[in-house]
Amino acid sequence: MNRTHRSTQTLAPDGLLSRSRLVLGVGIILPAALLWSFWPTLALLWRDWQRDDDYSVGQLVPLVGLYLVWQERHRLAKCSLRPAWLVGGAMLLFAQAVRAFGLVWLFESAERYSVVFTVIGLVLLVGGVGVFWTLKWVLLFLFLMVPLPGRVHNMISGPLQDAATAGAVFVLELFGTVVAREGHVMLLNDNTRVAVAEACSGLRMLTAFVVVSAVFAYVARRPAWHKVTLLASSIPIAIGCNTARLVVTAGLFMFTTSDTAEKFFHDFAGLSMMPLAVAILVGELWLMNKLVAAAPDTPAQVRSAQAQGDARSMTGSVANRGSLPSRTA
Repeated sequence: MNRTHRSTQTLAPDGLLSRSRLVLGVGIILPAALLWSFWPTLALLWRDWQRDDDYSVGQLVPLVGLYLVWQERHRLAKCSLRPAWLVGGAMLLFAQAVRAFGLVWLFESAERYSVVFTVIGLVLLVGGVGVFWTLKWVLLFLFLMVPLPGRVHNMISGPLQDAATAGAVFVLELFGTVVAREGHVMLLNDNTRVAVAEACSGLRMLTAFVVVSAVFAYVARRPAWHKVTLLASSIPIAIGCNTARLVVTAGLFMFTTSDTAEKFFHDFAGLSMMPLAVAILVGELWLMNKLVAAAPDTPAQVRSAQAQGDARSMTGSVANRGSLPSRTA
């Protein structure tokens, strides 16, 4: 019995060491192999980030994701590495199936989404379910780096362009400008034509605001409904900011040169909209705090507070007695 016990004690560290080496090998070799395999997809994704202004914010998503992982470092330190071989392997197989579907049917977005599914599978395979659950919102956030599929892009871009034109016409008429609308072209005061092109639809602003709102909602230590409200409000905020940009640009077209108006629209207005959106989100958080009143204390909380007050008063009276000077005969 003693020999068996001693042999078990000597074998246990070797088994633990071999398992650690296996996890380390999987955590290094497999990601490197998958990175080499996905390199053409990542190269095309980088090209689209540089060429398509509507989705240029996507290149910031992986960097922001790393920052959010760093923010969770204390919670991750409490997680033990328990590789989920079955679940992680199944997720990797699913990611490769999505990729194969994209390759066979020439659906480029499926190949790109498979990159995120692969990252999720690697987290499960190396870190386990605990690490995955800690980083679940960060992993979901990574989907925002992928441009929308062409069909979804067309479904969103057209209504956004209509909303931007209608909003600009409404505000301009509200300020006394005579506006005649012909599709996406506005005739201002019968002498100035301003066209709301597809690039002015606000899709670029929408994608950027969704990313900013998602980060804001994740970082803010607020109730879940606050976070959901912040994320949902990114759409009307983007439409409102784009409408304001169009209105100011239309005014510049009427009272200045077209070069000045176009320079304002593409340079200054584009840079100033993001601080405006962040200010609106901060104001939204402040407003939600004001709208929600603190819940009244329950009877148990009232009794607990009274008991603590009585205990403090008794402690104070005992201390006062101890501090009284002693009398001598």
